[in-house]
Amino acid sequence: MTLFLEAAAATGTGTGMPGMLIMIVIMFAVFYFFVIRPENKKKKKTEEMRNSLSLGDEIITIGGMIGKIVQITEDTITFETGEDRVRIQTKKWAISTTAKMEAEEAKTGKK
Repeated sequence: MTLFLEAAAATGTGTGMPGMLIMIVIMFAVFYFFVIRPENKKKKKTEEMRNSLSLGDEIITIGGMIGKIVQITEDTITFETGEDRVRIQTKKWAISTTAKMEAEEAKTGKK
């Protein structure tokens, strides 16, 4: 056993516990800044959009249906689709984007 430790020390491969701990901290920091933080920002922006919906806004659901809001309650939204004025009721969490939000994204994407 001591022969193995002496060989590892001679070659410099035995970084030990501090080196391993530093690598774990670096991996967590990279994971946080590239995965967790952007996802939290996106969730916050989407939640703000859903809370700021008003009558007449044009919305797109997560299922791809497009319509204009005609009624809003605490957790549901009723919207009309197309010329035939079909009314559909859905939960707020099912709203994907608004026409305003898509227009803003298109402007910033072109710059």
